Amino acid sequence: MIVIIDYGLGNLGSIRNMLARAGIQAAISDNPDVIHAASRLILPGVGHFRFGMKSLQERGLVRVLNEKVLEEHVPVLGICLGAQLLGRRSDEGDCPGLNWVPMETVRFNRSQMQHCEKIPHMGWALTRHSECVLFQGMDESPRFYYVHAYHFCCDDPLMVICTAVHGYRFESGIAYQNIFGVQFHPEKSHTYGLQLLKNFATMESSRCAAS
Repeated sequence: MIVIIDYGLGNLGSIRNMLARAGIQAAISDNPDVIHAASRLILPGVGHFRFGMKSLQERGLVRVLNEKVLEEHVPVLGICLGAQLLGRRSDEGDCPGLNWVPMETVRFNRSQMQHCEKIPHMGWALTRHSECVLFQGMDESPRFYYVHAYHFCCDDPLMVICTAVHGYRFESGIAYQNIFGVQFHPEKSHTYGLQLLKNFATMESSRCAAS
């Protein structure tokens, strides 16, 4: 069973509806017993990094998530803020993240932008990807929908499974052992988003890229 983690942030219903279109059932829950029974987890999120971590802590979800992801090695997909929470820290907040993967989240660097691109980055972007299971059945540069002012900065380039351009090329997807994260919103990305969620839900291997 796929469980979409409810910690008060994110397009929960949209993600479940997109999975349903692919013929895949998913539950939305913050109940530790339901999460314990999950075979896959999705950690969504829209909003502020510090508030996201505070919400996970206040709902008592960090411990059960650590058990599922780090001990049982259940596949997890972080989306947008949910993906940023997978790392050590973010420029957006003064608190640590889940620290599941060796990365940080940094704000877009205006000094590297030549055309005064707007921040936050909002809209569709071609997304160049590696041969990761999440992108099976897609062409080389699918279009995904982004809404963000921060992006990943990974310790290991092998963790990076996709990139996009907004002023400069940035890291927009990661895979580390059984842990996946994407900065874009698959639930808003039509055909490609549907395929990505279906790939995550049905993949045979729970590992991809760096370990």
